[in-house]
Amino acid sequence: MSLAWTSKLALAAGLAFVPGWASAAAVNISYLTHWSPETVALLESAAKDYAKTNPDVSVTVRAVPFGDLLTTLRSQGGSAEGPTIGGIYDLWLPELVRDKLVAPAPDAVAAEVKSAWPAGVVSAASVGGAPYGIPNEIDVYALNYNKDLFKQAGIAAAPKTWDEFRAAAKKLTNKDAGQQGFGMINSWAAGVVHPFASLLVSNGGELVAGGKPALDSKQAGETFGLYESLIKDGSSDPSMATADANTTGPFLDNFVSGKTGMIIMANWWESALKTGMGAKFSNIATAPIPVGPSGDKPHSISYSWMTVVNAKAGAAEQKAAWDFLAWLNSPKSGKNGASAMSDILMSMGILPSRSSDIEAHKAKLGTEFLAGYVGVLADAKPFPVVAGGQEFSESLQQTLEALQYGQISAKDAEAKAQADAVSILDRAAK
Repeated sequence: MSLAWTSKLALAAGLAFVPGWASAAAVNISYLTHWSPETVALLESAAKDYAKTNPDVSVTVRAVPFGDLLTTLRSQGGSAEGPTIGGIYDLWLPELVRDKLVAPAPDAVAAEVKSAWPAGVVSAASVGGAPYGIPNEIDVYALNYNKDLFKQAGIAAAPKTWDEFRAAAKKLTNKDAGQQGFGMINSWAAGVVHPFASLLVSNGGELVAGGKPALDSKQAGETFGLYESLIKDGSSDPSMATADANTTGPFLDNFVSGKTGMIIMANWWESALKTGMGAKFSNIATAPIPVGPSGDKPHSISYSWMTVVNAKAGAAEQKAAWDFLAWLNSPKSGKNGASAMSDILMSMGILPSRSSDIEAHKAKLGTEFLAGYVGVLADAKPFPVVAGGQEFSESLQQTLEALQYGQISAKDAEAKAQADAVSILDRAAK
């Protein structure tokens, strides 16, 4: 590939030309993801489009279940034979950087990321201010509710405050019909922690402040207390809450079948709802997270995904990987000014994070379901990306599940969550 042609490609991708990025000989790179076969096929199609102008680069896509993704990256990413590109959850980044498993983004890519993505998303893809990946999806949380159940219960509008939220949950609960007002999640760390964290930030609190756990704050105590009250008055039934990272199980089934009035869930599960509900999907609406007594306005916790490059891969493979990722996330690679990556994400009902992609997909993002999520993006609070973050999340999951099942009081849950978090983050920082 000539330097002149590489310069044109870099400019088409919206990046400054960096001499030496192109590889003169054929290069094979691999891309590890957790996506479904249907989505993998879309990524493979994008790679074929890229190959039309880059015949010397071939991209092989491999998928593993979400639960195996991090362990696969860790076990195979430490060698040149491991995946060249990996799709990762932002919470994993600090430890992957610490262990020198992922490479920092080249200057041109880093500059593009800093200029084309929102600051909060950029920070989640960075360590020490330096980007290590290209962000793609962003996930935020909103209140999902069943309009028919609201009408039957005489509830005119989605609750805006915690008092209204508690009252609505009570009205929506019908034990004789096996119906709960608000559905929590158990058995899946992010599914347990993120809705709780969204209520916490809508109450003016934080999980981590200044690098230190903040689960002993007044706002956190009130959030633990909210969960305890919903369980004690029967508005939420933990036996209806089991889920996994694909949301399969009772949690999804009960909402789809009209046995759960409200849940707090991320935008990406739109496809699961559509599949489960069919024409009845139009009965689901979204609204901002209710504001707690110590909060100022609705907030959501947010988290993002990004693509990173294996630090152990050869120089030619790393260069080819960054070049492919720059193109994949460029406004020139997709349709109507959107990136090919955003087109893939939108096929799953997932919000893209690049600012130009949000604009390009504005019409599709204006549906009754997704509009509730787009509306909270500006005030979303990123889930803390810190060393030990995954263990911190799993520990908080266990404490919240104990609270759900009445094994621990709200006061004791708060104390345990804070003590465990301090221990975990202090140990990870050493």
